[in-house]
Amino acid sequence: MLKSLPSDYPLQLIEIRELNEHTSLNALPDLLAPLLAGMDVGLISEAGCPAVADPGANLVALAHREGIQVIPMIGPSSILLALMGSGLSGQHFAFHGYLPTNQDQRQKRLRELEKDSRQGGKTQIFIETPYRNCQMLETLISVCAQNTKICVATDLTLGSESILTRTPAEWRRQGVPSVNRRPTVFLIQA
Repeated sequence: MLKSLPSDYPLQLIEIRELNEHTSLNALPDLLAPLLAGMDVGLISEAGCPAVADPGANLVALAHREGIQVIPMIGPSSILLALMGSGLSGQHFAFHGYLPTNQDQRQKRLRELEKDSRQGGKTQIFIETPYRNCQMLETLISVCAQNTKICVATDLTLGSESILTRTPAEWRRQGVPSVNRRPTVFLIQA
């Protein structure tokens, strides 16, 4: 991504620091220090949108507390791309991150999300660890009501991108896509 930027500045001279889900709150002031010293700093993500289902919100909050101007510049966000391509309501939606891994708790949570969608017309959006995608899709098809729309958005922005929205009966009849170990966003609307 850095190579695509219009700059004559040598990439080897750019200081790059890592911020991930394991970065402690105590490490954030060190990440902000170059900004306080007058340097330009950017927060980028390798496969998402910083601070939206991606690390970064705590660093941005600290920048606000320090009086530093924050200028968001959006790139591809898998959550928004999935919503845009799903055919489901983009007027009223909620993102829930990861659902429980325990099968009983996951089923219970899916029923709650489906009920909320039915009552409020809200599209429910969530993600799963790629190696559990198949289990999530199987659970969705078995738990959701027959008229609930289930969207599976996989490999967004890649050549292998796929966005399919179907009811549980249609998924059973037409078959499920290969989502094992592939970045996928799930959406439902009852």
